[in-house]
Amino acid sequence: MSSGIRVLLLAFPMVIFGLWGALHTPDPDLDRNANRGGDETDDIVLTKLPPLPRWARTDLPDFSDYSDTTEKKAAFFAFLYPRIVLANSRILIEREYLQSLADKENLTRSELTWLRRQAERLRVDEEPGSQDMFRRLENRLDVIPPSLIMAQAANESAWGTSRFALRGNNLFGQWCFSKGCGLVPQGRIEGASHEVATFDSPYFSVRSYIQNLNRHPTYQPLRDIRLKAHSNGDYASGSSLAAGLLGYSERGEDYVKEIRSMIRHNNLTYYDEKFRSVREGSQKSLLKLASASKEEALLPDNVDDAAGSEG
Repeated sequence: MSSGIRVLLLAFPMVIFGLWGALHTPDPDLDRNANRGGDETDDIVLTKLPPLPRWARTDLPDFSDYSDTTEKKAAFFAFLYPRIVLANSRILIEREYLQSLADKENLTRSELTWLRRQAERLRVDEEPGSQDMFRRLENRLDVIPPSLIMAQAANESAWGTSRFALRGNNLFGQWCFSKGCGLVPQGRIEGASHEVATFDSPYFSVRSYIQNLNRHPTYQPLRDIRLKAHSNGDYASGSSLAAGLLGYSERGEDYVKEIRSMIRHNNLTYYDEKFRSVREGSQKSLLKLASASKEEALLPDNVDDAAGSEG
């Protein structure tokens, strides 16, 4: 058993959280491609980005089978963390490629095409190849700390037991607006058209959630906090980025406080600390993580070994 699981199996106080109070800022692109079984960039995949491992396409387990709350939490985080590492490591590979293009004096046609498509996906409208485009893309093609992803997933999915999680692999309450694009919420008011998006697997829900935070105007404050941390030579914590989630829920500041409380009470900063080795790993180690054949290889202690190994 990894030290991460041992930490989580300690007796944390049980905190009761309100569920499904979120506003869930809509992302129109969910109608088109959020639940597709593609990769982070759909048809913009780098040739050196390895295929997704098979386990990334598995459905969510039924966490309601756990009668012990502490065990359920530990199992939920152990399931989620490898998928977070997988999504974030693939973003880091693309981010490194973006930075390599920024250093080039002349770009090829294929490189410009890749930039244009990334700009379209991340809603950046500057001139392709310009310094402004690179600056804005670098601010949007970036990772989200595990602690924030875990806290929001637990909050929004009732620890993986909500109807939308079990039937739609949706851990974050993302909405879509085309008829049949997802599950119709019970009690939806008359005249409303939104549905709760369905995904091929929880991994794709994580991927879509990260993309939403990286490009939606509502979360510009979150991206600004992250950029400031980068400018200071550091990484923003999940708790600090939570300040940029005021628009995620109609509850505003109370929602932010709740997410921070979940991070604190469940010791989720542990995962941010472990993830540092992924951020600072070589491209070779990132490629290894991004194609790991077993999800156990992406648990905290195993990730440390992989990130530190060049073999």
